Amino acid sequence: MITLLHLSDIHLGSGFAHGRLNPETGLNTRFEDFMAALTRCIDRALAEPVDLVLFGGDAFPDATPPPLVQQALASQFCRLSAAGIPTVLLVGNHDQHAQGLGGASLSIYRTLGVQDVVVGDRLETHYIATTNGPVQVVTLPWLTKSTLLTRPETEGLSMAQVNELLLDRLRVALEGEIRRLDPDSPAILLAHAMVDTATYGAERFLAAGRGFTVPMALLARPCFDYVALGHVHRHQVLCEQPLMIYPGSIERVDFSEETEAKGYLLVQVDKGTAEAEFCPLPVRPFKTIHVDLTTAEHPQRRLEQAIAQADIVDAVVRCLYSLRTDQVDQIDQSALETALAAAHTYTLQPELKAQTSRSRLPELGTDSALDPLAALGAYLANRDDLGDLAEGMMAAATALLADEIDVDLSLETADFDLDDLDSLALEETAQQLRLL
Repeated sequence: MITLLHLSDIHLGSGFAHGRLNPETGLNTRFEDFMAALTRCIDRALAEPVDLVLFGGDAFPDATPPPLVQQALASQFCRLSAAGIPTVLLVGNHDQHAQGLGGASLSIYRTLGVQDVVVGDRLETHYIATTNGPVQVVTLPWLTKSTLLTRPETEGLSMAQVNELLLDRLRVALEGEIRRLDPDSPAILLAHAMVDTATYGAERFLAAGRGFTVPMALLARPCFDYVALGHVHRHQVLCEQPLMIYPGSIERVDFSEETEAKGYLLVQVDKGTAEAEFCPLPVRPFKTIHVDLTTAEHPQRRLEQAIAQADIVDAVVRCLYSLRTDQVDQIDQSALETALAAAHTYTLQPELKAQTSRSRLPELGTDSALDPLAALGAYLANRDDLGDLAEGMMAAATALLADEIDVDLSLETADFDLDDLDSLALEETAQQLRLL
């Protein structure tokens, strides 16, 4: 039985926009979050210890990470090398240069000959000796159709036809690797791919125009005891026989992953069997606060209440609120910043809503000289929710039109006996008369 740790989609160096500068280290706090998650994965691999580590691709946001980011990643994988734990690093779409040309960021490990580190930048079978026996790992890096578009055989073909051509070539090449497998040793397929049955997230848009979906049936071959996937950021099991799993990314890249659990997999693999355990990581929470203020009498108070009710401590927060144009001056920006001070970082994103025109009741017609009491009566007849107040509102309207109360309709200054007229009816009547 071979024990392996399967992780993927580190994306080290991304998400800086959601972080802040740590004055003690001089580093972006989100970079530190990603490093903390990776460190926990390597710590677990060393503590078990596992026999093999599989990385499913997308180490960085792009193929040219800054030296600091490259060094940080190497510092963790070199811990595995020093402990004699074999590691397979698969090349993902973010690890490649544009159109798959010019090499990959992870290829440096092979160039330097780092002990016990295998780089999977091509479809190839790697025979690896572990402390618990040999294992075969077939690496399938991200395939891009762009490499075919410049070839004569694709001239005049549609993109769908190019996709089919690439899949046909993949079937043939994969079959060639399968036929060379040792039937007596465990076999694993390590693939960075967008499988057609997966639930996608932001990665679909990050790879837009650069890749294609792979049918699950093409990868779920009985010769494989375990299919280790990378690319999709949401952890999910796609198939039980053979066991085919995305571990997901190890940290949240953006708000599209707000509700997703992040972690890695511990897998027990033997010939003909595999069992996996998802190990969640304590990653930085993301929190969205969404408030509609268009109907709020006190928008500032309503917004602050929504913030107070949310768990924002040490979270990356975005506060989305919609309001009318006439409410803009009622929002105190500095007070909101104080209310959000407990968050790790936050953004305020207001959205102005245009005041929609009110539909006119047919009974009212277009005659501007229509009697106000008749108009109010027609209006109340179409408002079942005001049925309990209708009688009082009509009385209040009569009093208002007779100048028995101050025309500013303020209850505080009105010369009116509230014992003779329900105050709620008066207030509602005043509002509806303004609308009419």
